[in-house]
Amino acid sequence: MGNGVREGRVDFKHQDVEPITSTHLPSEGNQEKKKVLNSLMSGALAGAVAKTAVAPLDRTKIMFQVSSKRFSAKEAYRLIYRTYLNEGFWSLWRGNSATMVRVIPYAAIQFCAHEEYKHLLGSYYGFQGKALTPFPRFIAGSLAGTTAAMLTYPLDMVRARMAVTPKEMYSNIVHVFIRISREEGLKTLYRGFTPTILGVIPYAGLSFFTYETLKKLHADHSGKSQPSPPERLLFGACAGLIGQSASYPLDVVRRRMQTAGVMGHTYSSILLTMQEIIREEGLIRGLYKGLSMNWVKGPIAVGISFTTFDLTQILLRKLQHSTNVER
Repeated sequence: MGNGVREGRVDFKHQDVEPITSTHLPSEGNQEKKKVLNSLMSGALAGAVAKTAVAPLDRTKIMFQVSSKRFSAKEAYRLIYRTYLNEGFWSLWRGNSATMVRVIPYAAIQFCAHEEYKHLLGSYYGFQGKALTPFPRFIAGSLAGTTAAMLTYPLDMVRARMAVTPKEMYSNIVHVFIRISREEGLKTLYRGFTPTILGVIPYAGLSFFTYETLKKLHADHSGKSQPSPPERLLFGACAGLIGQSASYPLDVVRRRMQTAGVMGHTYSSILLTMQEIIREEGLIRGLYKGLSMNWVKGPIAVGISFTTFDLTQILLRKLQHSTNVER
């Protein structure tokens, strides 16, 4: 009987250890997959909500960026009103379908990549589970923006074309791709790519850096682990204001290069495009045209985007936690 008890104990131990060993690793893998999926879903929703909210202002800004007309708040209002009278209310959102096709994967990739880059840099610098220091914080944002821009750039080109052309010219997104490829060549889909990447590095880097820094300062001084939704909106607005102001001239340059084929220009490089804009319109009026509108549009869009991402992440985690508890 003594032997029987010892054998029973040995068998029990083996039976107890093996299931834990076999199910532990898949559980970690599933957690990582859920984390990535949550980031992708939250980022996609954040981008869609933010861009749709400011689409009329965004379209108006692009139309000024690609023309030689002088920008002012009064002229912007007139353009919006004329567009409404001539083409109808929903025309103010023209190109937004192309924006959604681009911004949903762009925002999903950017936010998800940012979470992954934070994790990687945290491991590298020894800050795992803690807030990154300023330089890695900036690098994580820049890498996230660059990754998203590289993977979705042709969609940005299509969106810019649809924003500045009458609806008779391009009937839908596929039609834009077909006409550009046939009439201007496939390389045109990447025209303006270099200024885009050069602009994304400071824009995404400063945006994520500012937002994460303000959240950390809030936690340090308030004693609260998480800011409230209005505070998140405010932090995101500050992030958008700083990021877009720093990269705005390159945004104007890329829009000019993207729409050169339909606006009667031949911009061949970043420097030549800048020189022509400065020569014809001046430094401030040319390269910073529409910036005041961006100071309205940008903070709203970025604030909504960061807030939507964070709150969606929190909601998804709570839903998954409650599901796991029920099981």
